[in-house]
Amino acid sequence: MNTTIFDAVTLTQQLIRIESTNPGTYEGEIGTFISDYLKGAGVEPERSEGEDGRFNIRAVIKGRKKTPALVFICHMDTVVTGDGWKKNPFSGEIQDGRIYGRGACDMKSGLACALTVFAEMARVVKEGAVVPEYPLMFIGTSDEEGDMTGVERVVAEQWVTKNDWIVDMEPTDGNIQMSHKGRTWFEVEVKGVTAHASMPEKGADAIAGMAAVLTYIRSKIKKCPVHEELGPSTVTFGQIGGGYSPYVVPDSCRATIDMRLVPPMNTEKAADLVQSAIRYGEEQVPGVHGSYRITGDRPSLETHEDSVLLKELEKAVEETTKTPPGITVFPGYTDTAVIAGKLGNRNCMSYGPGSLQQAHKPDEFVNTTEIDRCQEVFRKLVRNMLTAGRAL
Repeated sequence: MNTTIFDAVTLTQQLIRIESTNPGTYEGEIGTFISDYLKGAGVEPERSEGEDGRFNIRAVIKGRKKTPALVFICHMDTVVTGDGWKKNPFSGEIQDGRIYGRGACDMKSGLACALTVFAEMARVVKEGAVVPEYPLMFIGTSDEEGDMTGVERVVAEQWVTKNDWIVDMEPTDGNIQMSHKGRTWFEVEVKGVTAHASMPEKGADAIAGMAAVLTYIRSKIKKCPVHEELGPSTVTFGQIGGGYSPYVVPDSCRATIDMRLVPPMNTEKAADLVQSAIRYGEEQVPGVHGSYRITGDRPSLETHEDSVLLKELEKAVEETTKTPPGITVFPGYTDTAVIAGKLGNRNCMSYGPGSLQQAHKPDEFVNTTEIDRCQEVFRKLVRNMLTAGRAL
Protein backbone atom coordinates (compact mmCIF):
# COMPACT_ATOMS: atom_id res chain seq x y z
CA MET A 1 0.00 0.00 0.00
CA ASN A 2 1.20 3.50 -0.84
CA THR A 3 1.12 5.20 2.55
CA THR A 4 1.76 8.67 1.12
CA ILE A 5 -1.40 9.03 -0.96
CA PHE A 6 -2.63 12.61 -0.76
CA ASP A 7 -5.18 12.36 -3.59
CA ALA A 8 -8.60 11.80 -2.04
CA VAL A 9 -10.10 10.42 -5.27
CA THR A 10 -7.53 7.63 -5.44
CA LEU A 11 -7.87 6.91 -1.74
CA THR A 12 -11.67 6.76 -2.09
CA GLN A 13 -11.28 4.01 -4.68
CA GLN A 14 -8.99 2.06 -2.39
CA LEU A 15 -11.37 2.37 0.56
CA ILE A 16 -14.37 1.23 -1.51
CA ARG A 17 -12.46 -1.91 -2.51
CA ILE A 18 -12.30 -2.92 1.16
CA GLU A 19 -15.68 -4.28 2.22
CA SER A 20 -16.78 -2.98 5.64
CA THR A 21 -20.49 -3.78 5.64
CA ASN A 22 -22.54 -3.65 8.84
CA PRO A 23 -23.74 -6.32 9.39
CA GLY A 24 -21.20 -8.29 7.39
CA THR A 25 -17.44 -7.93 7.34
CA TYR A 26 -17.49 -4.91 9.70
CA GLU A 27 -14.47 -2.64 10.17
CA GLY A 28 -11.57 -5.02 10.82
CA GLU A 29 -9.83 -4.87 7.44
CA ILE A 30 -10.53 -1.23 6.70
CA GLY A 31 -9.49 -0.28 10.23
CA THR A 32 -6.13 -1.99 9.69
CA PHE A 33 -5.74 -0.19 6.35
CA ILE A 34 -6.45 3.18 7.99
CA SER A 35 -4.02 2.46 10.82
CA ASP A 36 -1.29 1.63 8.30
CA TYR A 37 -2.10 4.77 6.32
CA LEU A 38 -1.75 6.93 9.44
CA LYS A 39 1.52 5.24 10.37
CA GLY A 40 2.76 5.88 6.85
CA ALA A 41 1.96 9.56 7.40
CA GLY A 42 4.17 9.51 10.49
CA VAL A 43 1.42 9.41 13.14
CA GLU A 44 0.96 6.49 15.51
CA PRO A 45 -2.77 5.80 15.92
CA GLU A 46 -4.40 4.37 19.02
CA ARG A 47 -7.20 1.86 19.03
CA SER A 48 -10.15 1.42 21.38
CA GLU A 49 -11.91 -1.93 21.29
CA GLY A 50 -15.47 -2.49 22.46
CA GLU A 51 -17.08 -5.54 24.02
CA ASP A 52 -18.14 -6.68 20.55
CA GLY A 53 -14.52 -6.77 19.39
CA ARG A 54 -15.06 -3.85 17.02
CA PHE A 55 -12.84 -0.84 17.43
CA ASN A 56 -12.39 2.89 16.95
CA ILE A 57 -9.17 4.57 15.79
CA ARG A 58 -7.74 7.91 16.87
CA ALA A 59 -4.68 9.84 15.71
CA VAL A 60 -3.58 13.26 16.98
CA ILE A 61 -1.25 15.94 15.67
CA LYS A 62 -0.33 18.03 18.69
CA GLY A 63 -0.62 21.81 18.75
CA ARG A 64 0.94 24.57 20.83
CA LYS A 65 -2.22 24.50 22.93
CA LYS A 66 -3.87 21.30 24.15
CA THR A 67 -7.46 22.39 23.54
CA PRO A 68 -9.72 22.80 21.73
CA ALA A 69 -8.94 20.29 19.00
CA LEU A 70 -10.21 20.37 15.45
CA VAL A 71 -11.63 16.87 15.04
CA PHE A 72 -12.36 15.01 11.81
CA ILE A 73 -14.65 12.08 12.69
CA CYS A 74 -15.69 9.50 10.10
CA HIS A 75 -17.39 6.13 10.37
CA MET A 76 -15.58 3.19 8.82
CA ASP A 77 -18.60 0.94 8.22
CA THR A 78 -21.19 0.92 5.45
CA VAL A 79 -24.65 -0.58 5.11
CA VAL A 80 -24.96 -3.99 3.44
CA THR A 81 -24.70 -4.22 -0.33
CA GLY A 82 -28.30 -5.22 -1.04
CA ASP A 83 -29.80 -6.18 -4.40
CA GLY A 84 -30.21 -4.28 -7.65
CA TRP A 85 -26.59 -3.43 -8.43
CA LYS A 86 -25.45 -3.13 -12.06
CA LYS A 87 -21.95 -2.08 -11.00
CA ASN A 88 -19.52 -4.08 -8.91
CA PRO A 89 -20.15 -2.66 -5.40
CA PHE A 90 -16.49 -3.07 -4.43
CA SER A 91 -14.74 -2.03 -7.63
CA GLY A 92 -14.43 1.70 -6.99
CA GLU A 93 -14.62 2.19 -10.75
CA ILE A 94 -14.78 5.67 -12.23
CA GLN A 95 -17.20 6.28 -15.09
CA ASP A 96 -18.30 9.67 -16.43
CA GLY A 97 -16.78 11.47 -13.47
CA ARG A 98 -18.44 9.26 -10.86
CA ILE A 99 -16.92 6.73 -8.47
CA TYR A 100 -19.26 3.79 -7.90
CA GLY A 101 -19.38 1.41 -4.96
CA ARG A 102 -20.92 0.71 -1.58
CA GLY A 103 -19.95 3.57 0.69
CA ALA A 104 -18.92 5.82 -2.20
CA CYS A 105 -20.75 8.80 -0.69
CA ASP A 106 -21.59 7.35 2.74
CA MET A 107 -18.88 7.89 3.63
CA LYS A 108 -15.67 6.56 2.16
CA SER A 109 -15.14 9.64 -0.01
CA GLY A 110 -15.52 11.85 3.06
CA LEU A 111 -13.23 9.50 4.97
CA ALA A 112 -10.65 9.84 2.20
CA CYS A 113 -10.87 13.64 2.35
CA ALA A 114 -10.31 13.62 6.11
CA LEU A 115 -7.39 11.16 5.94
CA THR A 116 -5.54 12.93 3.13
CA VAL A 117 -5.81 16.37 4.71
CA PHE A 118 -4.75 14.93 8.08
CA ALA A 119 -1.76 13.22 6.39
CA GLU A 120 -0.77 16.44 4.63
CA MET A 121 -0.78 18.26 7.95
CA ALA A 122 1.27 15.50 9.55
CA ARG A 123 3.85 15.82 6.79
CA VAL A 124 4.37 19.58 7.07
CA VAL A 125 4.52 19.35 10.87
CA LYS A 126 7.11 16.58 10.64
CA GLU A 127 9.14 18.68 8.20
CA GLY A 128 9.04 21.56 10.67
CA ALA A 129 7.28 23.85 8.20
CA VAL A 130 4.55 24.69 10.70
CA VAL A 131 3.45 24.00 14.27
CA PRO A 132 -0.34 24.07 14.59
CA GLU A 133 -1.84 26.35 17.20
CA TYR A 134 -4.35 23.67 18.23
CA PRO A 135 -4.39 19.88 17.81
CA LEU A 136 -5.77 18.20 14.71
CA MET A 137 -7.44 14.88 15.46
CA PHE A 138 -8.74 12.09 13.24
CA ILE A 139 -11.25 9.57 14.63
CA GLY A 140 -12.56 6.55 12.74
CA THR A 141 -15.66 5.04 14.34
CA SER A 142 -17.33 1.66 14.18
CA ASP A 143 -21.04 0.81 14.05
CA GLU A 144 -22.38 4.16 12.85
CA GLU A 145 -24.68 2.27 10.49
CA GLY A 146 -25.92 0.15 13.40
CA ASP A 147 -26.54 1.22 16.99
CA MET A 148 -23.78 3.88 16.95
CA THR A 149 -21.88 2.13 19.73
CA GLY A 150 -18.59 3.42 18.34
CA VAL A 151 -19.32 7.09 18.90
CA GLU A 152 -20.91 6.27 22.25
CA ARG A 153 -17.52 4.87 23.24
CA VAL A 154 -15.74 7.95 21.84
CA VAL A 155 -17.76 10.08 24.27
CA ALA A 156 -17.44 7.66 27.20
CA GLU A 157 -13.65 7.48 26.82
CA GLN A 158 -13.39 11.29 26.54
CA TRP A 159 -11.70 11.27 23.17
CA VAL A 160 -13.65 14.46 22.50
CA THR A 161 -14.81 17.26 24.80
CA LYS A 162 -17.55 19.83 24.97
CA ASN A 163 -15.16 22.49 23.67
CA ASP A 164 -13.70 20.72 20.62
CA TRP A 165 -14.52 21.69 17.03
CA ILE A 166 -15.93 18.53 15.46
CA VAL A 167 -16.94 17.87 11.86
CA ASP A 168 -18.01 14.64 10.18
CA MET A 169 -17.83 14.09 6.44
CA GLU A 170 -21.34 12.79 5.74
CA PRO A 171 -22.73 13.62 2.26
CA THR A 172 -24.44 17.01 2.49
CA ASP A 173 -25.04 18.22 -1.11
CA GLY A 174 -22.59 21.08 -0.63
CA ASN A 175 -24.40 22.38 2.45
CA ILE A 176 -23.30 22.61 6.07
CA GLN A 177 -25.66 20.68 8.31
CA MET A 178 -25.77 21.16 12.07
CA SER A 179 -29.37 20.59 13.13
CA HIS A 180 -31.15 17.25 13.49
CA LYS A 181 -34.58 16.05 14.45
CA GLY A 182 -34.54 14.00 17.62
CA ARG A 183 -34.82 10.25 17.24
CA THR A 184 -36.83 8.26 19.80
CA TRP A 185 -37.62 4.58 19.36
CA PHE A 186 -40.27 2.58 21.19
CA GLU A 187 -41.26 -1.04 21.32
CA VAL A 188 -44.93 -1.48 22.23
CA GLU A 189 -46.53 -4.77 23.20
CA VAL A 190 -50.24 -5.49 23.59
CA LYS A 191 -51.45 -8.65 25.30
CA GLY A 192 -54.94 -10.08 24.76
CA VAL A 193 -56.90 -13.30 25.23
CA THR A 194 -57.30 -16.07 22.65
CA ALA A 195 -60.68 -17.34 21.52
CA HIS A 196 -62.18 -18.99 18.47
CA ALA A 197 -62.47 -16.51 15.62
CA SER A 198 -66.20 -17.34 15.31
CA MET A 199 -66.73 -16.05 18.87
CA PRO A 200 -64.43 -13.02 19.15
CA GLU A 201 -66.42 -11.67 22.08
CA LYS A 202 -64.95 -14.49 24.20
CA GLY A 203 -61.42 -13.16 23.72
CA ALA A 204 -59.54 -9.87 23.57
CA ASP A 205 -58.00 -9.01 20.19
CA ALA A 206 -54.43 -7.80 20.76
CA ILE A 207 -54.00 -6.73 17.13
CA ALA A 208 -57.17 -4.63 17.26
CA GLY A 209 -55.88 -3.07 20.47
CA MET A 210 -52.54 -2.31 18.80
CA ALA A 211 -54.35 -0.78 15.83
CA ALA A 212 -56.09 1.63 18.19
CA VAL A 213 -52.78 2.48 19.88
CA LEU A 214 -51.00 3.22 16.61
CA THR A 215 -53.88 5.21 15.15
CA TYR A 216 -53.96 7.35 18.30
CA ILE A 217 -50.22 8.00 18.15
CA ARG A 218 -50.31 8.92 14.46
CA SER A 219 -53.17 11.38 14.92
CA LYS A 220 -51.48 13.10 17.87
CA ILE A 221 -48.06 13.39 16.20
CA LYS A 222 -49.71 15.09 13.23
CA LYS A 223 -51.00 17.80 15.61
CA CYS A 224 -47.61 18.56 17.19
CA PRO A 225 -46.18 22.05 16.59
CA VAL A 226 -44.01 22.53 13.51
CA HIS A 227 -40.50 23.80 14.24
CA GLU A 228 -39.31 26.79 12.20
CA GLU A 229 -36.02 25.13 11.22
CA LEU A 230 -36.59 21.40 11.67
CA GLY A 231 -40.14 21.11 10.37
CA PRO A 232 -42.78 18.69 11.73
CA SER A 233 -42.40 15.75 14.07
CA THR A 234 -43.04 12.45 12.29
CA VAL A 235 -43.73 8.84 13.23
CA THR A 236 -43.11 5.54 11.42
CA PHE A 237 -44.27 2.10 12.51
CA GLY A 238 -41.38 0.08 11.17
CA GLN A 239 -42.30 -3.44 12.25
CA ILE A 240 -45.40 -5.19 13.53
CA GLY A 241 -46.26 -8.78 14.30
CA GLY A 242 -48.86 -10.75 16.19
CA GLY A 243 -51.19 -13.72 16.37
CA TYR A 244 -50.47 -17.26 15.27
CA SER A 245 -53.49 -18.39 13.23
CA PRO A 246 -56.09 -16.80 10.95
CA TYR A 247 -58.82 -18.57 12.93
CA VAL A 248 -57.87 -17.50 16.44
CA VAL A 249 -58.32 -14.19 18.23
CA PRO A 250 -54.71 -13.00 18.67
CA ASP A 251 -53.41 -12.80 22.22
CA SER A 252 -50.31 -10.74 21.44
CA CYS A 253 -49.02 -8.04 19.14
CA ARG A 254 -45.74 -6.15 19.08
CA ALA A 255 -44.77 -3.04 17.10
CA THR A 256 -41.72 -0.82 16.77
CA ILE A 257 -42.13 2.92 16.54
CA ASP A 258 -39.67 5.47 15.15
CA MET A 259 -40.43 9.06 16.13
CA ARG A 260 -38.45 11.98 14.68
CA LEU A 261 -39.16 14.77 17.14
CA VAL A 262 -38.74 18.54 17.03
CA PRO A 263 -39.09 21.05 19.89
CA PRO A 264 -41.15 21.38 21.97
CA MET A 265 -41.73 17.63 21.50
CA ASN A 266 -39.15 15.42 23.22
CA THR A 267 -38.74 11.88 24.50
CA GLU A 268 -40.47 12.58 27.83
CA LYS A 269 -43.52 14.01 26.10
CA ALA A 270 -43.46 11.20 23.54
CA ALA A 271 -43.49 8.62 26.35
CA ASP A 272 -46.54 10.35 27.84
CA LEU A 273 -48.17 10.17 24.41
CA VAL A 274 -47.48 6.44 24.10
CA GLN A 275 -48.89 5.83 27.59
CA SER A 276 -52.05 7.72 26.64
CA ALA A 277 -52.29 5.72 23.43
CA ILE A 278 -52.05 2.46 25.36
CA ARG A 279 -54.83 3.56 27.71
CA TYR A 280 -56.94 4.47 24.67
CA GLY A 281 -56.28 1.04 23.11
CA GLU A 282 -57.29 -0.68 26.35
CA GLU A 283 -60.53 1.31 26.41
CA GLN A 284 -61.33 0.52 22.77
CA VAL A 285 -60.67 -3.22 23.13
CA PRO A 286 -61.66 -4.38 26.62
CA GLY A 287 -59.44 -7.11 28.00
CA VAL A 288 -56.20 -6.10 26.30
CA HIS A 289 -53.24 -4.68 28.22
CA GLY A 290 -50.34 -2.72 26.77
CA SER A 291 -46.78 -1.90 27.75
CA TYR A 292 -43.83 -0.15 26.16
CA ARG A 293 -40.11 0.38 26.45
CA ILE A 294 -37.84 3.05 24.98
CA THR A 295 -35.15 1.46 22.79
CA GLY A 296 -33.48 4.62 21.48
CA ASP A 297 -33.27 8.19 22.70
CA ARG A 298 -31.48 10.96 20.77
CA PRO A 299 -32.32 14.63 21.36
CA SER A 300 -33.10 17.14 18.63
CA LEU A 301 -30.39 19.67 17.79
CA GLU A 302 -30.70 23.18 16.44
CA THR A 303 -28.24 25.31 14.46
CA HIS A 304 -26.07 27.57 16.64
CA GLU A 305 -25.31 30.68 14.65
CA ASP A 306 -22.62 31.68 17.16
CA SER A 307 -20.60 28.50 16.53
CA VAL A 308 -16.91 29.19 15.86
CA LEU A 309 -16.62 26.12 13.67
CA LEU A 310 -19.71 27.08 11.67
CA LYS A 311 -18.22 30.47 10.82
CA GLU A 312 -14.84 28.94 9.92
CA LEU A 313 -16.38 26.20 7.80
CA GLU A 314 -18.54 28.73 5.98
CA LYS A 315 -15.41 30.77 5.29
CA ALA A 316 -13.49 27.74 3.98
CA VAL A 317 -16.36 26.74 1.69
CA GLU A 318 -16.74 30.25 0.30
CA GLU A 319 -12.99 30.57 -0.26
CA THR A 320 -13.08 27.31 -2.23
CA THR A 321 -16.33 27.64 -4.18
CA LYS A 322 -16.70 31.46 -4.28
CA THR A 323 -20.29 30.89 -3.10
CA PRO A 324 -21.67 30.91 0.46
CA PRO A 325 -22.87 27.44 1.50
CA GLY A 326 -26.42 26.69 2.53
CA ILE A 327 -27.09 25.89 6.18
CA THR A 328 -29.61 23.07 6.19
CA VAL A 329 -31.04 20.26 8.34
CA PHE A 330 -29.43 16.79 8.33
CA PRO A 331 -32.32 14.36 7.76
CA GLY A 332 -30.85 11.45 9.74
CA TYR A 333 -28.60 11.20 12.79
CA THR A 334 -24.81 11.30 12.74
CA ASP A 335 -21.78 10.70 14.96
CA THR A 336 -21.47 14.45 15.53
CA ALA A 337 -25.13 14.64 16.52
CA VAL A 338 -24.54 12.02 19.22
CA ILE A 339 -21.57 14.00 20.53
CA ALA A 340 -23.51 17.28 20.47
CA GLY A 341 -26.47 15.73 22.28
CA LYS A 342 -24.42 14.02 24.97
CA LEU A 343 -21.87 16.77 25.65
CA GLY A 344 -23.82 19.90 24.79
CA ASN A 345 -21.11 20.73 22.24
CA ARG A 346 -22.23 23.66 20.04
CA ASN A 347 -19.49 23.10 17.45
CA CYS A 348 -20.59 19.80 15.87
CA MET A 349 -21.65 19.59 12.22
CA SER A 350 -21.56 17.70 8.93
CA TYR A 351 -20.01 18.62 5.60
CA GLY A 352 -18.89 16.16 2.98
CA PRO A 353 -18.93 15.03 -0.65
CA GLY A 354 -21.96 13.56 -2.35
CA SER A 355 -25.67 13.47 -1.72
CA LEU A 356 -27.52 11.57 0.99
CA GLN A 357 -30.05 10.68 -1.72
CA GLN A 358 -27.45 8.29 -3.14
CA ALA A 359 -26.57 6.69 0.20
CA HIS A 360 -27.64 3.08 0.87
CA LYS A 361 -28.88 2.65 -2.72
CA PRO A 362 -27.79 0.23 -5.47
CA ASP A 363 -25.04 1.71 -7.65
CA GLU A 364 -24.17 4.27 -4.98
CA PHE A 365 -21.84 6.91 -6.39
CA VAL A 366 -20.07 10.18 -5.70
CA ASN A 367 -18.82 12.73 -8.22
CA THR A 368 -15.04 13.11 -8.26
CA THR A 369 -15.45 16.90 -8.41
CA GLU A 370 -17.28 16.71 -5.08
CA ILE A 371 -14.32 14.92 -3.54
CA ASP A 372 -11.88 17.50 -4.92
CA ARG A 373 -14.01 20.33 -3.54
CA CYS A 374 -14.33 18.88 -0.07
CA GLN A 375 -10.65 18.01 0.16
CA GLU A 376 -9.80 21.63 -0.62
CA VAL A 377 -12.39 22.93 1.87
CA PHE A 378 -10.83 20.86 4.64
CA ARG A 379 -7.34 22.02 3.66
CA LYS A 380 -8.50 25.60 4.01
CA LEU A 381 -10.30 24.86 7.27
CA VAL A 382 -7.12 23.41 8.79
CA ARG A 383 -5.00 26.25 7.45
CA ASN A 384 -7.32 28.96 8.73
CA MET A 385 -8.06 27.47 12.14
CA LEU A 386 -4.74 25.89 13.05
CA THR A 387 -1.96 27.66 11.16
CA ALA A 388 -3.10 31.30 11.11
CA GLY A 389 -3.78 31.15 7.40
CA ARG A 390 -0.37 29.83 6.35
CA ALA A 391 -0.57 27.45 3.41
CA LEU A 392 0.11 23.78 4.08
